[in-house]
Amino acid sequence: MTTFKLNTGALIPALGFGTWQDADAQESAVAEALKAGYRHIDTARVYGTEKAVGAAIRKSDIPRKDIFLTTKLWNNKHHPDDVAQALEDSLNDLGLDYIDLFLMHWPVAWKRGTELFPKDSNGKPVVEGTDYLDTYKAMEKLISTGKVKAIGVSNFSHAEMKRLVEHATVPPSVHQLEGHPWLQQRAFADWHKAQGIHVTHYSPFGNQNEIYARGDKIGRLIEDPTLVEIAKRVGKSSAQVTLAWAVSEGQSVLPKSKTPERIRANLEGDFKLSQDDLKKIRGIDRKLRFNDSSADFGYEFFTDLDGKA
Repeated sequence: MTTFKLNTGALIPALGFGTWQDADAQESAVAEALKAGYRHIDTARVYGTEKAVGAAIRKSDIPRKDIFLTTKLWNNKHHPDDVAQALEDSLNDLGLDYIDLFLMHWPVAWKRGTELFPKDSNGKPVVEGTDYLDTYKAMEKLISTGKVKAIGVSNFSHAEMKRLVEHATVPPSVHQLEGHPWLQQRAFADWHKAQGIHVTHYSPFGNQNEIYARGDKIGRLIEDPTLVEIAKRVGKSSAQVTLAWAVSEGQSVLPKSKTPERIRANLEGDFKLSQDDLKKIRGIDRKLRFNDSSADFGYEFFTDLDGKA
């Protein structure tokens, strides 16, 4: 399997397994993924899948050191006094001693407490003033405990990333963001590379998820004629070519599925495309973002990035 070296020296597999949604199906899905050969598993506190992911890892015959595991800090635990306990809560549900990568899921802080989605009387999220820099500094302190091997963020804008890097003592190792051939964000990707920050893509197939209503109006990414043409020529599916695009660009990618056949098929997206094919794919960048939670989260995300409506 292709791997990339983080700024900590650790290796992160190019192809990971995402576990968002379908919580009841995740233990068997992760077990199937590990059996198929995945060694990079991605979860998050808010997904409600940490228990299932941990159970699948513990029941496998694979040494813990051979699995790269990511989980994420949720918005209601941004206060610096809550970060360490949030990690403990995740570790307890996972049933594991450490995680390889701990990410700040979003740069917005919500009301402290146990509610995952605290709402005001109008049904709006209760946003609090905790600065994401203070949250990140609390995350930095977790490194010395040995319970976290690396830290990073997800869903940050370019300006937010610049500010974070300027003030961080421990540089972020990873930025997880939406990425696919219709949202390539090349300038942003190049900036991360110059900073030594690895990029991981979620939503690699763009509009495959049923919650993205836009998908019904604009077609499916994996049916893009350029991807279909390349797939036929190299003897792969267009979905596999889509994953290979990220791998070839030096980025990790997180497909998700609960179907054993598709889980195995996605793993075959770990290959390198030719420079000619990469050039063709660069020509289909539509700067099309499917996931923007600004209206629901009480915070304006991605303000200086491609795909902002």
